[in-house]
Amino acid sequence: MSRMDKDLGRWFLTDRVRLEMDFDRTPQQLGLPSPPVEKACPPELPRIALPPREAWQGIGATTVEEALARRCSRREYTRDPLQLDELAFLLWSTQGVLSKLGTMAVLRTVPSAGARHAFESYVLVQRVEGLEPGLYRYLSLSHELAFLGELPNAAQAISDATLGQDFLGEAAVVFVWTVRPARMEWRYGDAAYKVLALDAGHVGQNLYLACECVGAGTCAIAAYNQAEVDAILGVDSEEEFTIYLAPVGKVDDSSS
Repeated sequence: MSRMDKDLGRWFLTDRVRLEMDFDRTPQQLGLPSPPVEKACPPELPRIALPPREAWQGIGATTVEEALARRCSRREYTRDPLQLDELAFLLWSTQGVLSKLGTMAVLRTVPSAGARHAFESYVLVQRVEGLEPGLYRYLSLSHELAFLGELPNAAQAISDATLGQDFLGEAAVVFVWTVRPARMEWRYGDAAYKVLALDAGHVGQNLYLACECVGAGTCAIAAYNQAEVDAILGVDSEEEFTIYLAPVGKVDDSSS
C-alpha cells in the first residue's frame, strides 16, 4: 500500500476524532523549516526557456465570460500541434509564479491553502512546435521546461496507465500533476489531504479556462493506475505521487 493510499484512507475515516486538526503539533508550529517550494532539478538535465508573457502571440483576447460559457470536457482532438507560446501560457495559467514571499513561499495563478502549493507539473509532449516528443517537468520559478527524456510508445503507455482512456494518447500534450504532501503537511498536518484535493480542483479549472483561450480543449482525469503513472514520471509514490491528469489538444467547433 502506497503512502497516498494509507494517508487518504486515514483522512476519510468517519471517526470525528481523526478529523480534528491539531495545529499545535504541525511541523510549522514545532519550528521545523518549510520544505522547498520546488523540487530540485538535476543540473545535467537540458532546459528549455519558455516564451515570457510579453511574447505570447494572440493569447488573451478571449474574455472570462466567453471562456466560462464555452468550458466543457473535450475528448476529441485534431492532429494540429500546440505552439510553444500556447504551452507556456497553459503552464503559467496552472502553476505560474506571480511573486515570491521570501524564500519559502510563492503566490501563483491558482489559489492554494496557506500558499503551500504542493504540486509539481509534468507534461508528456506529443505535438508541440519546437519541442522534441518526450517527458518534461515545468520549472515554475524560472519558467522553463526540463527535458526528462524520451518515452517510447508514449501514447499506448499513457492510455494503458489511465485504464484504457485512449483519447489521452491522441492529445498534443498530457499534463500530469504530482503532489509532494510534505509541503502541505508542514502547515496543516493530517488535514493536508483535504486541502490537497481542493487545490487540485483549482488547477484543473484554470486549465479548462486557459484552453478556451488557445483553441484547445481538455478533460481532467482522476481514473488511473497509480503505480503505472508514477512509474512513467519516475516518482517514488511515497514522497511524491500523481494526483491528477489532463490531456490537451486542439479542437474544432464540433468537439465536445
